[in-house]
Amino acid sequence: MIDRFKKIAHCAAGAAALALCLSVLPSAASAQTPIKLTLNWKYEGAQSWFFLAQERGYFKAEGLDVQIDQGEGSAAGVPKVAAGTYTAAFGDMNALIEFAARRPDDAPVGVYMLYNVAPFAVAVKQDSPIKAPKDFEGRTLGGPATDAALKLFPTFAKMTGIDAGKVKINNMAPNLREQMLLRNQVDGIFGYVNTIWFAAKLTGMDPEKDMRFIKYADYGLDLYSNTIMFSRKFAKEHPEAVKGFLRALNKAIKDVVADPDAGIAAVLKREPLLKAELEKEKLLATMKRDMSHPEIAKFGLGDVDDARMKRAIDLVVQANGLSNSPAPSAVFDRSFLPPRDERLTHF
Repeated sequence: MIDRFKKIAHCAAGAAALALCLSVLPSAASAQTPIKLTLNWKYEGAQSWFFLAQERGYFKAEGLDVQIDQGEGSAAGVPKVAAGTYTAAFGDMNALIEFAARRPDDAPVGVYMLYNVAPFAVAVKQDSPIKAPKDFEGRTLGGPATDAALKLFPTFAKMTGIDAGKVKINNMAPNLREQMLLRNQVDGIFGYVNTIWFAAKLTGMDPEKDMRFIKYADYGLDLYSNTIMFSRKFAKEHPEAVKGFLRALNKAIKDVVADPDAGIAAVLKREPLLKAELEKEKLLATMKRDMSHPEIAKFGLGDVDDARMKRAIDLVVQANGLSNSPAPSAVFDRSFLPPRDERLTHF
């Protein structure tokens, strides 16, 4: 320590010693930029790339200090980022679109599309008389208030000719959703197919035999789903940090695809009570069902089709009676993405 201060004192002797000064003093480049990220849900296998990127030092190598917190639903992250509570979120693009239409200056911006297939659905019991969306009328449906499928129900109702006023909506805690369906306390539940599927298995149900899913995508809602979104202010002030975050995450995604067990191991270090076999099954189902849209062969994972995004924006705006219709570039900015040849083009 004494030698260190002697060197610093020597630096003050003159400009000729500037190089020595710079070698002794701490480098500004070594500082870690903090990023506070909220996930879409409780810790689970389908989030494994976030934890693997952290465990393997990919974020740190990009000069980032990333804090990863569990979420409360895919729609919940949007207002949290807008309020400045979080720097970034993994959440629903359609909730972002609605927020951007109402408060364009405060809305986060999507930067990496992970779930490019719409996973939204209403699950009913196998023996339910509900066979099609119109059968929801006169029934009670339920879900967490922040669930993205519930938030999109007005859009779905308009697309399918449902009188939403004839459908009773019950809100419940996320951990009660599948149990309330099982006990016939509601006629159907909102959620992502995979989320409901695996939560039902934990309650003792066999979703293959005991449940049916009325999927939004089967009725014309070709929507995007979960994206990485950042605070607009942070993205403007720290573009290299956003790019670094996506490079690290993209690298981890490829690692998990190549070795799913490594990803699950990283999740279990964060949440040891999870069951490895079930979480791996959930991870593989997510990649198959939610991340395998044919368009990635053209654009690569993480990017979007602007024409498809425009149609999604129009659907959300029209169904919610919004006066402002954001441009695709206002809700998704591809300028932070790694090059296409570095992003997966198939699963």
